[in-house]
This record gives sequence, C-alpha cells and structure tokens, in this order.
Amino acid sequence: MSNLKKVNGFRRNIMRSLTKNIGRSDMQKSGQIDKNEIKKVLISRPNKRLGNLLLISPLIQEVTETFPNCKIDLFVKGGLAPIVFENYKSIDKIISLPKKPFNELIKYLKVWTLIKKQNYDVVINVDQNSSSGRLAVKFSSAKFKIFGDLPENVKVPDDYDHIAKYPVYNFRYALSQFGVEDKKEPVALIDLKLSADEIAKGKTILNGIVDENKKSIAIFTFATGEKCYQVEWWEAFYAALKKEYEPEYNVFEILPVENVSQINFQAPSFYSKDVREIGSVMANSAVFIGADSGIMHLASASKVPTVGLFSGANMKKYEPYGNNSIGVDTNTNGIPDYIQIINSILKK
Repeated sequence: MSNLKKVNGFRRNIMRSLTKNIGRSDMQKSGQIDKNEIKKVLISRPNKRLGNLLLISPLIQEVTETFPNCKIDLFVKGGLAPIVFENYKSIDKIISLPKKPFNELIKYLKVWTLIKKQNYDVVINVDQNSSSGRLAVKFSSAKFKIFGDLPENVKVPDDYDHIAKYPVYNFRYALSQFGVEDKKEPVALIDLKLSADEIAKGKTILNGIVDENKKSIAIFTFATGEKCYQVEWWEAFYAALKKEYEPEYNVFEILPVENVSQINFQAPSFYSKDVREIGSVMANSAVFIGADSGIMHLASASKVPTVGLFSGANMKKYEPYGNNSIGVDTNTNGIPDYIQIINSILKK
C-alpha cells in the first residue's frame, strides 16, 4: 500500500469517528411533511466513482416520485455526475467537491457556503459512513434532515444490505417519522436513462464490430485490485464461451479506460471513454458478463441482463438486480455453472 493510500485511509477513519454520531438525534424533530410542498431537495453523495453514482439512481427516482413538484441538487465529487444523470429531468444542479480540497481551498469552502445558503426543504445523506455526506446534511439549513442511518431496533427487508436499496429504505423510514406512509414497493432499478437515439447509435457502433445478424454477448475482463481475475482465469472462461456460443452468438469485449485485456485482445473489442456511449453499446447486447466494477453497474443501468462475478464477501452489497441479472460467487461456482446461468438468461 502506498503512503498516499495510508494517509487517506487514516484521514477517512479519523473523519468517520468524528462525524459518525452527527444527526442521530435530529431525524424525528421537524414535524410533518406535505409531499406537494417540497420544492428543493439535496442528495448528498460526495463520491466520484462511476458505480457509486449509478447506484444512487434508485434514490433519485424515489425522491422524484415522492415529491412530484421538487427539483433535486446533487452533492458529489468529480465531473462524471452531469454525464451519468444527463437525462434526469428532476435534477437541477450538481454541486461538486474539488478532487484535491487542500489544493483548491477557496473552491472547497465555496461549496459548503453554497449548501448553507440554499433554501432546501429536504437534505438526504446517502451513505451513513460518509463524513462529508453527514456534514452536508448537518450544515444545511433544511427543515427536514435525513442522515442516512436507522435506529438499531428497526426491522429491515431481506435485501437491505444492497447499496442501491438501503438509501431508499432509509428514506422511506425517515418519511414515516414525518407522517408519510412507508411504501412497500420494490426499489427501482439503477438506470442510466438511455434515450432511443443513444440506443440506436449503440446498435450502429456494435454492428460495425460484430456480425449484426447475430445476438451478442459482452464481456468485461478488467476490474480494480483484488476484484480483477487473472489472465489464466479469463482465458479459460473465454475459451468456454466461444465453444458454447460461437457461431450462433458474437462474443465481444468491452475495454476499460486503461485499454488492457485479460484475454490479450483475442475477441472483437469496443473502446470508448464516453460512459453513455459504452452503455448504449451494452444495451444492444443479449447479456453482459464481468467482475464487480463500475462497468458492471453501467451494464445493469443500461438494462442489459448482467452476470456479475464476485470473489469477495461484498456480493449482497453490490450484485446487479433486475432485468434477469444475477450475482455469481466464483468461490463456489465454476465454468459449467456460469454457462448454465448464461443459458437460462438467454432462454428468457
């Protein structure tokens, strides 16, 4: 581990310990909510990773449906959010923390001043472990503040551990404390909201890579750190995919921004730095297969059936759901199991 990672880890642990109890006693204190009177909402998720941004889309959909007259500001980090949420009409403004706050101190302070000055009706922290997220809720002038955690005695649904779902369940519980009936509906899917034009463009791009008369299986062989499977693992899996599905299907590879391949570029490949363009290509696929990564979540948000490969203990938190998607534990399953799973998806 590099010294910079150690310093950042130490800093995060200190901030979490200082902020973990912020707001715990404030959640039930501000009277009743009239859903039609809520006009301005801030959702706080100061994170820059593609997957983490996509995973707040169910909460954005929930807030929009709950407060039909509201506009939403997002408090994030980095510059991906305007692209990811391009087609979300309820989003008014994106407030972004600078990537290096100590090098951009004036800009950093302006962000907090802006949050303080806005007349938000409701402010929601997505991740209870986010120090900046909790501070944003506390620092705001909103009447209704939701800090993103639950009392210990509250019964939660079976799928509560999922990172896209628990913010919605927390939001519903908080509203129940403000006089709004707790909904029992399933949580919305993560959604990039690709337009018909984008999907058509993706089809044109894909047709230029593979045989347009066949359905296509997309694979993504890269991931960060320990989530990335070895070259030998992917080469064996790719050989099995070719044996099982060619020539009836195309098998092609989505390349990461690093432009590397764990199968040494053996398959036809697609490369782009435009996340919406990547999503539009995947949306024209019959199934996507890849390890836990931002691109896996992008596939799920593009509504393609997604097979997420997990080797760690975080599958319940991050597995794709909806659209016949599934998370697969690669510690307890092998290639024959993956083929059986893919076949069951393709038959549907």
